Amino acid sequence: MTPHAPARWDGGMSASVPPVLTASGLVKQYGELRALDDVSLTIRAGESVAVMGASGSGKTTLLHVLAAIIAPDSGSVLLSAPGAQPRELVGLDEGARATIRRTALGFVFQEHLLLPELTAVENAALPLLLQGQGRQDAERHAAAWLATLGLAGLEQRRIGQLSGGQAQRVAIARAQVTGAPVVFADEPTGALDSATSSDVLGALLDATTGQGRTLVMVTHDAEVARRCSRIVRLRDGRIVDDSAAASVSPGAAAATTATTAATGTSGATEAVR
Repeated sequence: MTPHAPARWDGGMSASVPPVLTASGLVKQYGELRALDDVSLTIRAGESVAVMGASGSGKTTLLHVLAAIIAPDSGSVLLSAPGAQPRELVGLDEGARATIRRTALGFVFQEHLLLPELTAVENAALPLLLQGQGRQDAERHAAAWLATLGLAGLEQRRIGQLSGGQAQRVAIARAQVTGAPVVFADEPTGALDSATSSDVLGALLDATTGQGRTLVMVTHDAEVARRCSRIVRLRDGRIVDDSAAASVSPGAAAATTATTAATGTSGATEAVR
């Protein structure tokens, strides 16, 4: 397969596993730069997908298009959430895209983007509050997620009173509280030291694929990518490789998650929905 031959990729995962995101013919142009050049791929339920590539390869643009943060110039993105009719994301106005992001998707960023004036539990509960849930119920649910992620007893601390790894776990809790079937992560461990990065990644995998959800993550870190079940590589706005990670197949990834849960490495070992 040459880099210039358009193709639909699915990472070799069985077609019996339902897709959650189906992208077709995505094109995004910024002036003379074509950030996405006829990109098509299918992401299936329960996958952990690492998107890699050099700076300027289009990986962050792809994540933002799949997550309905920006609209492509052309192409299609179909979101197939469990229990809901498939929804075309391209062509929606900003209000409709914001609703999708708030109700069906979760987000974890490198600089966690938490509100420093709020406590950990208030930050984690924010998506539920924005959906209209009562404060007491929202914070109870958020506190359960914080406990699952190893932050029991830290609920009332403000973000500046937490370590970088603890703050990123609050961001993971925030991404999970709505039960979003797809979580997007943009360099979620990029600002952390190697030991903390490993712990946070374990927590993120346990909280997503460990509970049947899907994780789509942009990363520069090959070690981070190898812990995902699938690696997608971009170059010049095109997918040039898409395969199961050499060291972790989808089945092995599930086994790794189970082992992590059993040993308590990340603390994210049980569903809280």
